[in-house]
Amino acid sequence: MAESQEILLQQIKEQGDIVRKLKAAKESGDKQMKAQKCTYNLEGIDKHLSQFSYLSGYTPTQLDIDIINKLGQDIAFQKYKYIKRWWYHMRSFNESEINLFPVCCSPNAFKNLQIGNDKSYDQQIQIEVSKLLALKAQLGTEDVSSQKFVLKTPKGTRDYNPQQMTIRNNVLQKIITVFKKHGAECIDTPVFELKEVLTGKYGEDSKLIYDLKDQGGEILALRYDLTVPLARYLAMSKINTLKRYHIAKVYRRDNPAMTRGRYREFYQCDFDIAGQYDLMVPDVECLKVVTEILDALDIGKYVLKVNHRRLLDGMFEACGVPVDKFRSTCSTVDKLDKSPWEEVRTEMINEKGITPDAADRIGEYVRLNGGAELAEKLLKDEKLSKSKAAVEGLEGIKLLLKYSELMGIKENILFDLSLARGLDYYTGVIYEAVLTQPIKVGNEELAVGSIAGGGRYDNLVGMFDSKNKQVPCVGVSIGVERIFSILEAKLASGDINVRTNDIEVYVASAQKNFLEERMKICAELWNAGIKTEQSYKKNPKMLNQLQHCEENGIPLAVVLGESELKRGVVKIRNITTREEQEVPRDNLVEELRTRLDALNVKEINGTA
Repeated sequence: MAESQEILLQQIKEQGDIVRKLKAAKESGDKQMKAQKCTYNLEGIDKHLSQFSYLSGYTPTQLDIDIINKLGQDIAFQKYKYIKRWWYHMRSFNESEINLFPVCCSPNAFKNLQIGNDKSYDQQIQIEVSKLLALKAQLGTEDVSSQKFVLKTPKGTRDYNPQQMTIRNNVLQKIITVFKKHGAECIDTPVFELKEVLTGKYGEDSKLIYDLKDQGGEILALRYDLTVPLARYLAMSKINTLKRYHIAKVYRRDNPAMTRGRYREFYQCDFDIAGQYDLMVPDVECLKVVTEILDALDIGKYVLKVNHRRLLDGMFEACGVPVDKFRSTCSTVDKLDKSPWEEVRTEMINEKGITPDAADRIGEYVRLNGGAELAEKLLKDEKLSKSKAAVEGLEGIKLLLKYSELMGIKENILFDLSLARGLDYYTGVIYEAVLTQPIKVGNEELAVGSIAGGGRYDNLVGMFDSKNKQVPCVGVSIGVERIFSILEAKLASGDINVRTNDIEVYVASAQKNFLEERMKICAELWNAGIKTEQSYKKNPKMLNQLQHCEENGIPLAVVLGESELKRGVVKIRNITTREEQEVPRDNLVEELRTRLDALNVKEINGTA
């Protein structure tokens, strides 16, 4: 221990010398050292990247690579979080991808972020001082009692108390019940993947992937969703058909909105059907699964919006959007559920390079929604009818709506041309479940919005197969975090109550020195599969024992007394009605089972 501390003290001394030399060089105006480090207006760059994905806007260019190389790695990332996101994202591109980057299409976008050499020493000193402080902090790790911790969860994460976990487990159980009813099998995949597995699958959202440090030669990243890991699993395992569900946490380096159920660590509940099947047959079953889950959860009225990626491509083609801008335009249209058309139109024109005429033509279509009659009308549209992609998409929507009627869910479906879903891997039908009315929580109304989404992705598995073998897939993801937020808000307002344990019977004693007899009965009831509890005190007060039952919703109590045991009986007390009845000690298990079967299930299992 002393030897390691001596090494640490030597490192602190050496780091201190570096800091002193830098400060001395700053004071003397050492031009030679000043020229060694080419620095930029990092505050300006960070502010710029808080609004744009790249230095020239929303598309990576050679400018990003040039500046990355000049900046090097000595950046105070804890101070410049948007530079950090951009820096690691740019480092994820390989050389072949970088060679395809265009030159900066908007050179003026960087004019205010140019060289700022007057701050070069300050920035370098700040970096070295932070390293010195980190070394000094290690000196105190042996004396844990003297450390002062900031007790908080990381940004975008949270803890869950027993009541919240009870709500979550009940919701997940209902969802799993529906998944299993449709024949889905459960799988699991690692929480992290090789970064190359995730890169390039999410469009503009790729910048939200959590990168991990080099782990023994593997560049890893936390999973962004459960769909890409499924595709990797299918390709790696050579599986051609699978109906699976997967419930697990995913991670996104997003700006969290905790009150709206938007986190950096959160659960996804996915249901997917992989395999070569007839058109729209598995797709409509996914819609049916969503309706069954939302009906079971009973959190409010909803509508299932549907659209088709091929129709969107055909619409963009008919409106004069270049093919290479289809995906970026689709990502912009996807914002219509949160932003008005004028804002979306402005982004299309100013940031995505779409002409005003093309944007206006798109605007005419994305305002449309309806049912099968709308699909028929659009098939006769002069522009769309000339697009093979648009016709293919409309025919698919017609078939999906027909099957929806057969499934008895037609009233829940809305064909909506504004639905885009920005993820790049979708190839066919896409859908999204939206609550149509605010949720009443106490005296307030809570707007929720999208609560489930999914679609068809036929080409994703082939990206991982060495022979590009395709396994068509369609699936849906339930937005459980938003569901949790709704129910937790109702809990906080007193609209619902939950039990946090499943105890059915409490073994109590009315007199002293009954601990051993209580233990015998507890063991007997546990062996019989009855959920049982007792006080851990040797001689608890009777009133405290009964209060514990009332506070925790325990329905029955077995009350022991000296005179009763001498007669070979015990008392069973109904906590709610306070009625007591003597039963033979030897028949206790059977008597308890009879009474538990007669009680309301909700009274026992804690369901909200």
